[in-house]
Amino acid sequence: MLSDVIRLMLFPALMAFAASSDLFTMTISNRLSLALAGGFFLLTILTGMSLPAIGMHLAAAALVLAISFGFFAMGWIGGGDAKLAAATALWFGFDYLLDYLVYASLFGGVLTLLLIQFRRLPLPGPLARQTWILRLHEAGGGVPYGIALAAAALAVYPKTGWMPAFRI
Repeated sequence: MLSDVIRLMLFPALMAFAASSDLFTMTISNRLSLALAGGFFLLTILTGMSLPAIGMHLAAAALVLAISFGFFAMGWIGGGDAKLAAATALWFGFDYLLDYLVYASLFGGVLTLLLIQFRRLPLPGPLARQTWILRLHEAGGGVPYGIALAAAALAVYPKTGWMPAFRI
């Protein structure tokens, strides 16, 4: 029962929080990535995942963290995005990692194009008073890529082994 609640609620809720946090503040808390990792390890205990399987999930997360840290070092993504991608890879392992990365790339591309178009438009008065909208509208500003990462995670999650009894 507890594992079902965690499977159904924890991962999706944390992903939704990551997306909204990045949208409104352009930051993704380290606590969020730690909560994702903690939830993964709790579920591995509750579901009896084998040590070799846990090792493969850890390897997928380490690979994503190494690559995304390189992207962060080059200024292409934020540090919160790198940690969120790695924490998500921990849940997906190599089995669903490619699906996740492809979705994240596609959603990120669409998000970026929409943001470029949004930045070309003048802001109506009421919107111009919202700090988070001004930050999004700023020419040359960052892209809240956590939205794309979360959307990709939520698109892939129902296909994973974490949801076998809940296939939709």
